[in-house]
Amino acid sequence: MLATDIDSATASAAAAGGAEKRAYVKRIFSEIAPRYDLLNHVLSLNIDRRWRRKAIAKLNVERNPTGTYLDLCAGTLDVAAQVAGLAGFNGLVIGADFAEPMLKAGAGKVIKSKVAPVAADAVELPIGPRSLAGAIVAFGIRNVAVLDDALREAFRVLAPGGRFVILEFSTPRVRVLRSLYLFYFRRVLPLIGRVVSGHRTAYTYLPRSVASFPVEEDLAERMKSAGFTSVTWSSLSFGVAAIHVGERPVPGRNESR
Repeated sequence: MLATDIDSATASAAAAGGAEKRAYVKRIFSEIAPRYDLLNHVLSLNIDRRWRRKAIAKLNVERNPTGTYLDLCAGTLDVAAQVAGLAGFNGLVIGADFAEPMLKAGAGKVIKSKVAPVAADAVELPIGPRSLAGAIVAFGIRNVAVLDDALREAFRVLAPGGRFVILEFSTPRVRVLRSLYLFYFRRVLPLIGRVVSGHRTAYTYLPRSVASFPVEEDLAERMKSAGFTSVTWSSLSFGVAAIHVGERPVPGRNESR
């Protein structure tokens, strides 16, 4: 078997989840950290910046501008930096990611007094229960080894009334758009990603991880199963990505599940 075939098989196995996924994801994101931001913007035609702004708006930080927030699977701290830079924000953003080289690559973006990078796994956060005003994860939740464990952990650390916002890739439902999207995602994106990053499998893993991730309705149900209420979701760019929002309920308040 050729090395490229072995790499492809490893990427496929990792996309399915479990311990192999955790080890693979941690390794590849550590390896591509220096060019991660450039590739994100190039491969998404810069649309990812607008998607992040929309997701951050859903976090509704203005409700508690002095609170502590979590940027989960923070990568190079793009979202943490944007939250910390919001007008009137005087709180703290914890940027948690288990690939420490990613955090180091983004260290120059952040206001140190407002952002605290922490090397930590999404399923075992060094954060006390019910201590966060809100949490957000952008393009990282599909990379966790066990999705339901990560959802329950996010629920655990949120204070009552706190929001959890998920921004993640999805697949368009309209047939023509879906065909174009899958061609780009499966054929063009891995080639560009491999050339620019120098990594053989990181951008082969990406479309496979999206294909293995729950569709929007299923993710919403799994958020509810983890305890979140008032769960909603909305599509972005004709279904290329989606934003999910859920809350930790306030005791005694009637909440729609």
